[in-house]
Amino acid sequence: MKEIKAVIQPARLAKIRSALRNIKGFPGMSVSKMEGCGPHLQKPSVGVREELTDYSPKVYIYMVVPDDLVEGVLQTIVEVGHTGNIGDGIVWVTPVERMIRLSEQIMVLD
Repeated sequence: MKEIKAVIQPARLAKIRSALRNIKGFPGMSVSKMEGCGPHLQKPSVGVREELTDYSPKVYIYMVVPDDLVEGVLQTIVEVGHTGNIGDGIVWVTPVERMIRLSEQIMVLD
């Protein structure tokens, strides 16, 4: 299993979600609103107010997927999320040692 995380442009979320739902066995995802800035060069800061507003809205997507779905999910996020503009986002993958889906657990009380 792998954890896939992506930071994307908010306007791309609906299209990415629709495309991911078309992948057979797609397990779902979580989404958070966030702000971020990239490494692109900008004019020097002139004060704290400018420093605190140098961020743009982003969406953070995260999910745990079986190994056999990783490449399809990555390809979908990259193809659908890419606009060619600065600030399109970033995607990364990390290994997951274990995952338990809480809705599938049986609770035994003594």
